Amino acid sequence: MKKKAFNKRKVDNEFVNTSYDDMKNFINLSRVLNEQKETEEIDFESAQEEAIEDASEEKTKEYTISGGKIITHGVTDEELELTDEEKSVYQETMDGFVEQVSDMAEFHPLNIYKTNVEWSGELLKFDVRFYYSIAEVDGVYIGNANMVKINPEFLELLQSLKSYYGIFESKWAQTLASRRKTESETEEVTGDEVDDPYNA
Repeated sequence: MKKKAFNKRKVDNEFVNTSYDDMKNFINLSRVLNEQKETEEIDFESAQEEAIEDASEEKTKEYTISGGKIITHGVTDEELELTDEEKSVYQETMDGFVEQVSDMAEFHPLNIYKTNVEWSGELLKFDVRFYYSIAEVDGVYIGNANMVKINPEFLELLQSLKSYYGIFESKWAQTLASRRKTESETEEVTGDEVDDPYNA
């Protein structure tokens, strides 16, 4: 019986078994892929941990203005501070809502985030909840677990609610822009105050 040689090639009159080399290459390739996968998993896990840390670092501070509440969200104390101008904008927002939409409203806290302002409340006469947001999900939302009769008075209220959103969005978008401007100016000032050993 004749012996068959598989995966052999002749190199300079010597037979070399290539299956060993092929297997070695596959193992090396597998090792590289596993290391790459482990690195990606570690990167993903560290990114998740950083996101959790960032979320846990976020602080809130609550302010009461004329019976209404503002909650600021941020990481630094500066982001949590509320200026007198922002307090007066909130007072104007509540007064304008009562005047233009409904005087029978109960307001929930206004939340100020770095890139968003959210405000909601209850329209007591119709037992309807409203929600305003100026970020990615900007717009006016209403909700209710009960059925609401749609009559001319309710339609007028909805139109007023929608119209007032334009005023709300304009005021609070300006306020957010002002907060960001103040934040960037503060960063520039603190960056300029760093001692330069070459200028001493």
